[in-house]
Amino acid sequence: MTSLRAQFAGLPRVLWILFTGTVVNRIGFMVIPFLVFYLADEGVPVGQVPLVLGALGAGNLIGPILGGFLADRTGRRATMLAGLVGVALAQGALFAAPSVPLLMVAGLLLSAAGSVVSPAAYALMADHVEPERRRAGYALFGWGVNLGTAAAGVLGGFLAENGYWLLFAVDAGTALVYAAILLAALPPDRAPERAPGGSVGYGVVLRDRAMMLFLPLLGLQLFIYSLTESVLPMAVHDDGLPPSVYGAMAMVNAVVVVVFQPVATGVLARFPQLPVFLAANLLIAAGVALTGLADSAGAYALTVLVWSAGEAAVGGIAASLVANLAPAHARGRYQGAFQWTWGLARFAALTVGATVYAQVSPSAVWWSSAIGGVAAAVGVLALMPVLTRRSAPAAAAVELVLVNEGDGVTA
Repeated sequence: MTSLRAQFAGLPRVLWILFTGTVVNRIGFMVIPFLVFYLADEGVPVGQVPLVLGALGAGNLIGPILGGFLADRTGRRATMLAGLVGVALAQGALFAAPSVPLLMVAGLLLSAAGSVVSPAAYALMADHVEPERRRAGYALFGWGVNLGTAAAGVLGGFLAENGYWLLFAVDAGTALVYAAILLAALPPDRAPERAPGGSVGYGVVLRDRAMMLFLPLLGLQLFIYSLTESVLPMAVHDDGLPPSVYGAMAMVNAVVVVVFQPVATGVLARFPQLPVFLAANLLIAAGVALTGLADSAGAYALTVLVWSAGEAAVGGIAASLVANLAPAHARGRYQGAFQWTWGLARFAALTVGATVYAQVSPSAVWWSSAIGGVAAAVGVLALMPVLTRRSAPAAAAVELVLVNEGDGVTA
């Protein structure tokens, strides 16, 4: 509790509103993790499961770009509300879909609507949190995700064994509750900050060389992490273990992050962000690769502990680095590009990862995770001087503004 107070005290009210809504919403995040089991229960052939998962991943290529654009163009709150209502409607469509093509359409809509929300939320946090505290702010947001996931892991395993329709109902309901929290607690969107020259597209991101070099490295790291959502349940299923085991793995991950992330954020705050980022992502890659050796619930739990420790250590750093690279008028689009990269990674994990696992060899997936983790770390290491140089002036500028305001000077 002392660590929690030290790390998160003084963060703005907006962030706590987002934290609360995220916890509620993630309690209902059960359909996607258990989708493989649901499709099997519905009689979808194993060879067609990657089609549905691929459509789900494809939505993550649409939503972030749209969400980042709308967040800068129409406002953060309006964008989040649209996405959350869309999630609730898409959950019903996915449950009611009578065929594989309609399952694909509903999955596409579900992931697209859900991924509209994140760029707006991340941009809103960057609007209200100074650069030197953004890591703590984004870590708190991630902590809320895992608090909800801890409950969802237990609840989802129970509900899945008592009727999959319950998963869909709870997921849709929590999205609507989050929307209600935003309506009640967040003020209306203020007029968006206009870019020099009036540009509203993604050219501002594409012209940023540091961002364009950093995003592919993030994508590789996120692809490896996303295998825990796509290929891990397939491995659990293939070892003859029930859905509740995968639910327990999700709970182990969430509990580890919930318990240790605040401590890790405090302990590691004394070190530069980028070395911590490198080490933590190597730990994630090692844990995912070790999944290939697991064949029982206990063995899976050990591998989850390894990559969860890396997740606890890295919490908030990637989003903070992206936020520090972004100019104020383009925060939504920078976060949209970041979330799009995450969506591309999930798409690759749901399609390429799942296909390689099913059609080539499970060991190919696990070896690729180890090699890819090392390659991404080498790339970030090479880019470290540029990222450090770009991040440092932002913090110094905010510090100067605060000092000037304290002296009565208009900043």
